[in-house]
Formats: sequence, structure tokens, C-alpha cells
Amino acid sequence: MTLDKLPLGQEAVITAVGGEGALRCRLLDMGLIPKTRVRVEKIAPLGDPLELRVRGYSLSLRKEDAGKIEVEVSGR
Repeated sequence: MTLDKLPLGQEAVITAVGGEGALRCRLLDMGLIPKTRVRVEKIAPLGDPLELRVRGYSLSLRKEDAGKIEVEVSGR
């Protein structure tokens, strides 16, 4: 499943970060690395962007970019 498909309030663990070049580096620099827990906090009224909770901070991410991040739903 990709991060853009994760329902509101659901927590998951990042399994892979896609994208190419500068985009991939930027996602990794923001803390979106494999084995990191992430939760969807809010979704904008028109569905884009998403507000995520990652490593103790809030991060807004475009839905298109979130679609490049593979996640696995957490058991918690």
C-alpha cells in the first residue's frame, strides 16, 4: 500500500521510498525512511496535501509525493 492510500488516523510503517533523484533525497531528508512509523493526521478538504505525523513532528506532503512511499499497516 502507498502512503497516499492510508486512511485518516491510521498508523503504518514505511517499507520503501521511491521517486528519483532530488525528490527521493528530499523525502529521505525529511525523515521518511524505511522502518519509520507514520500516521495520517489530517487531509485537506480537496484531498491534497496530507498532514502526517513523523518522528514527533507534523509534515505536510503532496498526495503525488506520498504515492511514492510504500507502507505496511501497523498492528498498533
